[in-house]
This record gives sequence, C-alpha cells and structure tokens, in this order.
Amino acid sequence: MSIAHARAGAATRTSPYLVALKEAGLTAFIVFMLSILMVGFQTQALQGQPLSYVTRFDAVIWSIVIVPFGRFLLALDRQGISKPALVIGLVGFFYLFGSVVLAWMTGSLGETTDNSGAIVTYVIGGPPLPYVDPIIDAIFGLGSLFVAAIAWSTLRRARRGTLTLEAREAQEHQRMNWARRASLILGPILVAVAVALPFTPWADRALVETLTLILTYVMLGWGLNIVVGLAGLLDLGYVAFYAVGAYSFAKFSVDLGLGFWQCLPLAGLMAASFGVLLGFPVLRLRGDYLAIVTLGFGEMIRIVLENWQSFTNGPNGIGGISRITFFGLPFERTPPEGTESFHQFFGIEFSTLQRIVFLYYVILSLALVTNFVTIRLRKLPIGRAWEALREDETACRALGINPTNTKLTAFAMGAMFAGFAGSFFAVRQGFISPESFKFLESAIILSIVVLGGMGSQVGVALAAILLVGLPEVLRELALYRMLFFGGAMVMIMLWRPRGLLAHREPTILLDQSGWFWRRKAKQ
Repeated sequence: MSIAHARAGAATRTSPYLVALKEAGLTAFIVFMLSILMVGFQTQALQGQPLSYVTRFDAVIWSIVIVPFGRFLLALDRQGISKPALVIGLVGFFYLFGSVVLAWMTGSLGETTDNSGAIVTYVIGGPPLPYVDPIIDAIFGLGSLFVAAIAWSTLRRARRGTLTLEAREAQEHQRMNWARRASLILGPILVAVAVALPFTPWADRALVETLTLILTYVMLGWGLNIVVGLAGLLDLGYVAFYAVGAYSFAKFSVDLGLGFWQCLPLAGLMAASFGVLLGFPVLRLRGDYLAIVTLGFGEMIRIVLENWQSFTNGPNGIGGISRITFFGLPFERTPPEGTESFHQFFGIEFSTLQRIVFLYYVILSLALVTNFVTIRLRKLPIGRAWEALREDETACRALGINPTNTKLTAFAMGAMFAGFAGSFFAVRQGFISPESFKFLESAIILSIVVLGGMGSQVGVALAAILLVGLPEVLRELALYRMLFFGGAMVMIMLWRPRGLLAHREPTILLDQSGWFWRRKAKQ
C-alpha cells in the first residue's frame, strides 16, 4: 500500500514551474483584456478634424510580456524557488530604472509633441527600452525591484527558520543593539545638520520651507510616539489635537490680540484638555476598538469646525492671524510708527527670508524640546508605566499601576505637543481651515511613527524626512511622484518590517536575581 500511495503522490505532484507557468498564462490573459482598450487605443482631438485614435499595440505587447513574467517569478518564489526572482529582479531594476536615471543625469531626455499636441518625453540614445515614455520604464524598473525584495525577504525568512531559538534571540538582540547605536550616532548628526543647513550656500527659500514642513511632522510624530510607541495606544484621530491647537491659537490671536509666545502655551493646554476629554471614553477599550473611537473623535472635531460658523467661520476658515515676531520685533520692511523692525534693530538689510529662517529655528527648537521632554519622561516613573501598559495592561493592573491615570497622561502629553505644532502651523500659514485637518494627516503621522519604529525618536525623524521630504523632491514628476513614494514605502516595510530603527525595549529590566538594572548601565 505504501508503494502505491507513493506512486500516486508522485503522479499527482505538480512541477513548481508548471504551476508558475499556469499563473503567468492567466495573468497574461487578464493583462491583455485590461490593456487592449485602455492602452492599445488612444483618442486624439486635432483642431478642425473629427475625433480619431492612434494605436499603441507595442505597449500592449510589452505589458503582456513583462507583467506575466514577473508573476511567473513570484509564483516560483512562493514555492521556495527564490533565486531566479532575486537575480532577474535586480537585473531588471538596474537596466530599466538605472537607464532612465542615467539619461536624466546626463541630460539625455528629450521632449517632442505628438499628433494631439501633448508633450512626450523620450530617451536620446542609450540602451533600448520597452516603452517610449521613460517614466513607464522607471515604473517597471521599480516593479522589478519589488520582485527582488519579495525574493530576498523569502530567503531571509528561510534562513531564520533554520536557526535555533537561542540563535534567533541573539540575532534579535544584535539587531536591537545596532538600532540603538545607530540612533546614538545619527541623532547628534541630524541635529547639527539641521542647525547649520540654513547657512549653507544652497539653502534657498524653497529648501528652508521644505525643512520647516518636515520638522513640523517630526514634532507631530514625536508627540504621537508617546501615545502609540510608548503607551501602545493606537490613535487614528491625532489630527484632532493638531486642529484644536491651531484653532485655539487663531482665536486667541485674532479675538484677544495675543502674540505667538502668549498663545503657544494656551493652545497647548487646550489641546491637552481635549486629550484628557478623549481619554475618558476609551479607558476600557483596546486595539481595534480604541482605533475606531479615536478615528471618530478626529472626524467629529473636523465636522464641528466645518459647521460651527459663528465660532470657527466654517469652511471659510480664520484669516488675519498675526505674524510671528522676534520677541516684539516684526519682520517688516516698514514697521508701524513707533516700532522698530528686525532688520532695523540689528542694522542689516531687509530680506523676506529672515522670517522664514526664524520660523525654521522656532519649529526646530520646539521639536528638540519635544524630543528632550519625551526622553526624560521615559526614564521617569510615568514613562515606565507607559511601557508597562504597552506590554501588558493586565499585568500592569496586577503591579498596582493605575491604567486610568497612565492612559490619560499619555493622551494629554501627546495632545499637548500636537497643540504646539498646530500653533506653529497657524502662525506660519496666517490662515487655517478645516481642509488642513483631514484624516489623511492622521494617517501620515501614524505612518511616520510606524515606519520609523515605534518608540524610536531618531527613527521617527528619519521617517518624516522620507515621507514628507521625498514627495517634495519628486514634485517634478507630477502625477508619478506618489507612485514612486508608495513604492519606496513598500520597499522599506519589506526591508525593515518593524521600522527603520525599532528597538522596543523597557527602560528598566528585571534580571534573574530579582534586582532592577538599567540596560545602558550594564552594557
């Protein structure tokens, strides 16, 4: 019977290449059905002529070849044959994407117009590419990189599967030590670069404005890191506190005539009070239920801002917010009578860049204060209580820690820093409206925390540079920039699934002898 079963199993066993070939064939059929009309025919309207069309069957043929071949490689990878996908994926990436980048760097990209008058970009000379538009070739090159990343991730998991439990723990401990050392090295470097960058020769207004935007999201990420990274509370409505801080600042500035430095702490306190207000209804909620409630809170705040016409001016927003001053010295060419402007006081020539640079250093200072306070709080009893709550709420209760106060302080502290960031946003823009505080902002801030590594301050800063700075760098690519941006996020999450610099470890540990010790002191 055993011989018969073995022969039957051998007869029914299908070759992995045949399985992959079947999937590739099905993919080719789907690609053909989707692309024959959407890609194969392009309508064009010439002036004085009826509507006509041109065919692009060459692009359809290349799509039918490339996409199913990638599916064939992924099917092999799923069945344990990963090296072909890794090698061919890297070759395809360097050939397609590298050729386009090389043409861009050497100025080998030309422009022409098609029959409809639209501008078409093409590569002058160089290796032959499947598509006329170099952007499409670059996109397929990124797709090849995605295939290679999937194969590399599969090989890495296979290697980890052969390790013993002790070896896995040692490898994880080594990775955490690497992340900690990288944070200690990168942190001071990033601060030094941030301080000196506005004085470099290439620091124009656009660069300083982009850096200011990045630092705003760094501060928001560090504030949310208290709630998500340290306390383990998934908050999808963090933009609500950002909005409360911005609108509080605007009302204090417009209605009461207060300046930036008077409104800043008041807006932070208002946002913190709303954080406590949110904390009370969610004291017994965890995980997905907590996320749903916080999401509803964020949307509720936005809807109130849109419909409370008498207080928030509704969708029209609040304008006329007073500009920031250098401790009473306005950044104006001709200040009001009886006052002295910034450039007159210091005896320098007036420049509009002065206010931009000062705003940059204000948000840099606020971000560094947020970082310092967060690090200090983590070493205090309240910070250890946040970490205990993150690891196990039931054990936290058993140890005598009050989860109610712990959650409320986490929400309040995170909301306060969001309020500070909202105040800066209001004074920088001079105008605010509910359109600036949609759910997408919460998603971006949460993505920064997760991508950087929950609990890692330097990781959050690196993620903010990537998620906020990369779309600005790729702005010249117009509609394609978000595609490159999404591809970069996928690559990073495949490479570092726990974040760029993730090392979620308690500040204080308990060894086998029962004595508390600090990890840094022991190492």
